[in-house]
Amino acid sequence: MLLHLSSDHRQVLSSLLSGALAGALAKTAVAPLDRTKIIFQVSSKRFSAKEAFRLLYFTYLHEGFLSLWRGNSATMVRVVPYAAIQFSAHEEYKRLLGSYYGFRGEALPPWPRLLAGALAGTTAASLTYPLDLVRARMAVTPKEMYSNIFHVFIRISREEGLKTLYHGFVPTVLGVIPYAGLSFFTYETLKSLHREYSGRPQPYPFERMIFGACAGLIGQSASYPLDVVRRRMQTAGVTGHQRTSIVRTMRTIVREEGVVRGLYKGLSMNWLKGPIAVGISFTTFDLMQILLRHLQS
Repeated sequence: MLLHLSSDHRQVLSSLLSGALAGALAKTAVAPLDRTKIIFQVSSKRFSAKEAFRLLYFTYLHEGFLSLWRGNSATMVRVVPYAAIQFSAHEEYKRLLGSYYGFRGEALPPWPRLLAGALAGTTAASLTYPLDLVRARMAVTPKEMYSNIFHVFIRISREEGLKTLYHGFVPTVLGVIPYAGLSFFTYETLKSLHREYSGRPQPYPFERMIFGACAGLIGQSASYPLDVVRRRMQTAGVTGHQRTSIVRTMRTIVREEGVVRGLYKGLSMNWLKGPIAVGISFTTFDLMQILLRHLQS
């Protein structure tokens, strides 16, 4: 199918397919850790590694092994288009900024490289946000409350209003800008440094994983407090928290739980799952791009 398309269309479709697969594999791999992190983020429970693994263990005992992936179907519905759009948009923004600055995509200078990542993340988040809210709701509620993705949409629309589907959107975008910007910037920079110092045009897969892990660690650490705030805002309708603005939500978290234990709750879990997920995501995308280019030629 790719062979009958123009070069530009092939490039976009290749990025979309590679990004979709990258996102799906990465998120499925860390779904149990992701669900556990969200449960702590939206509650006033004190986070610790011991408590997190206890929650995982009791969820497994009482609800079964597959319950650890509860909400992952909603995650896939969100992540597949999100990752596809983000990676594809990043390639396009690199190309546009590269032509504007007179550079090829991979050789962008630092600021445009950072801007390309931030724009890609913002584009993807804006187009897929309601699916992110649905995924958060399913992660923190029992099966009886929401039976499937469509049930979440129907109940929220009927009981809380359609505008609720975009509650928490502003902190999401504010968090995505440093997260996506720094993640793509770090990964592209490490690949560029690797080419310069190793003399090899392409890193090995395990090197890509390491570069992606570093990118995930830096990106997620920089944007984490806004991630906690958006989860609180997204799940306010089902967790008993009052629906308020970003600043008030942040103040409430700090007042009740403190700065570190509140705004950075679950960050250590993110340091475990984030590098794994981002490493898998970037590596899968790059290897798929190489494979598709090889098939096309």
